[in-house]
Amino acid sequence: WVFDAFEGQLYNITRADMLPQLLHVAPDAPLIRLWGERLLGVFLLGGTLGGWLFSSLADRWGRRPVMALTILFYSLFSGLTAFATSIEQVGALRFLVAMGVGGEWAVGAALVSDVFPARARAQAGGIFHATSVAGLWLAAAAGLAVGTDWRTAYLLGILPAILCVWVRAGLQEPESWRRAKLEHPEQAGSFRALLQDKRYRGRAIGGAILAMVGLATFWGVVVAGQDLTAELLKGLQDPAATAKSRIAFGFVQTAGAGIGMLCFGTLSEKLGRRGTFALMHLMAAVLTPVICWVPFHYHSYPLMLCLLPLFGFFAQGIHAGYAIYFPELFPPHLRATGAGFCFNTGRILAAPMLIWGSAELKLRLPLQQAVTLLGGLFVLGLLVLPWLPETRHRGNSQTPDPSN
Repeated sequence: WVFDAFEGQLYNITRADMLPQLLHVAPDAPLIRLWGERLLGVFLLGGTLGGWLFSSLADRWGRRPVMALTILFYSLFSGLTAFATSIEQVGALRFLVAMGVGGEWAVGAALVSDVFPARARAQAGGIFHATSVAGLWLAAAAGLAVGTDWRTAYLLGILPAILCVWVRAGLQEPESWRRAKLEHPEQAGSFRALLQDKRYRGRAIGGAILAMVGLATFWGVVVAGQDLTAELLKGLQDPAATAKSRIAFGFVQTAGAGIGMLCFGTLSEKLGRRGTFALMHLMAAVLTPVICWVPFHYHSYPLMLCLLPLFGFFAQGIHAGYAIYFPELFPPHLRATGAGFCFNTGRILAAPMLIWGSAELKLRLPLQQAVTLLGGLFVLGLLVLPWLPETRHRGNSQTPDPSN
């Protein structure tokens, strides 16, 4: 998951240099922002397809071979991006990278839920997802190291392929999956079994909407921390605006996000899964307009640096909850399939918001206004939560409680 996040974030770190070169326009041309959002939407679409495909295969074939396959997928196509000569080629390769990233998340989340006992599962899931911070830091460090040479950054993306050797040799299939595969050989990994059962269908749909909110706000709002900081610094006529904004997002804001993801597991044991999601969504909705307007009002870069970690704690800390909550909603023979359906259907629901909604808003409105409006999506997450069950203290049972 460290390298999943690294591969996903490479684009955000390098697009300021890559897009003007491939589109043959000035760095501040409106076309840059439009294509920037479109390619984020393409990434979400690829993650959806890969998540659906590989999560189903993980319940059918096992966690180990599918995890190795997804790592190979995103590593190979990330490396090939270094040789792209057109924006269409970048779009196609980012789609394929996303397939591997989307699939690996579902396998990893299911594996953590399979092997950890109930008393430690929430903390383990939070740790699993929080390791994405290391991936974001690696990507930020790669961006600073290569400067404007974006092709070299993508060549580094092929390194995670080495992990496949360890995955194949070191991981063992969870015993809970082995038993479930024997007991439900026809249903394992079946989307029909998932969606025809009313117990699981409602959870899958509700989880997908919850994930949609998190993914749309991540790419439309959370990563805008870098662009907002850059605009603030340019307004202050700081010649190092680009480098400082990368550090502000890639290290400062992301540090707060990592702490938020680590804390989600502990908070969810005290407040419940739904209670913690509600707290995170509410605070993210409040903090979005704060980072959009308050530092600009005071013309203060230090103030922005103080607010970004707090914003990251809540707005990005939400994501650890998906790794904890979604696998708990489904039995072992549908665990990866169900978690993958929730997270990756959320991707495809978020994609139109980025391709048309976020891209158009950021093209037609000042960035501060556009991000503030997009932050309203956090409220939608609050409205979905009452329709989903609370899974705290359920244990790692073969079948979730049908009464909830």
